[in-house]
Amino acid sequence: MELHILYEDADLVAVAKPAGLITHSDGRTKEETAEEWFLEKYEVEATDPPSSGYVHRLDRDTSGVLVFAKHAAAYAFLRKAFHDRDVKKEYLAFVYGAPKEKKGTIDFDIGRSRSDFRLRSAQPKAKGLLRDARTHFEVLAETTGYALLLMTPETGRTHQIRVHLKAIHHPIVGDVLYAPNHPAALGIKRLGLHAYTLDIPLPSGERARIIAPVPGDLAPAFAYFPGAAAALASLA
Repeated sequence: MELHILYEDADLVAVAKPAGLITHSDGRTKEETAEEWFLEKYEVEATDPPSSGYVHRLDRDTSGVLVFAKHAAAYAFLRKAFHDRDVKKEYLAFVYGAPKEKKGTIDFDIGRSRSDFRLRSAQPKAKGLLRDARTHFEVLAETTGYALLLMTPETGRTHQIRVHLKAIHHPIVGDVLYAPNHPAALGIKRLGLHAYTLDIPLPSGERARIIAPVPGDLAPAFAYFPGAAAALASLA
């Protein structure tokens, strides 16, 4: 396995994670992980608690920017940056329907689903502790029955973007967990969610804006949206 490196310095490396690859092992399956790629390539030993490695996660079916810290000081710095919300994340999401508002904020607390242990829920009667969650969105392009959204989450809850979009009745195309009864569309054969950019502080005191180009398995969907390419170019 080889991952495409988007950015690298003495402290960290950012890669383009493909859909279908898990960030780290869940201890239940024997499959390749992005973490194993990092440990092998940089000859790093896993420690408990971790002193290097991944500093945030992407869902298995989400593609895009994933960051690893190379040493303990960078690991602590970057983990704190994510915890303190000093990292700006932008995602591209292909959704069913189109929000009436072209820009807005989804501000629903998230808990666990009462009907399925795999799911999170933004319903008032969600199970367990409800954690605050906030996601900004902008409609980049529309076509009949679908839209391309730019999603900017402030918080980092599990499945946050997927749950919030379901809550406003515009779930992500190809989301088998949160839109299981929706038809396949736009030529997308997996979750239509891509972690497009990450604006992150660096231990050096500077910042880096890291862009993961749209992968080939999502690129055909742009043909359904006139003007989408120009909208995307304006974000670069």
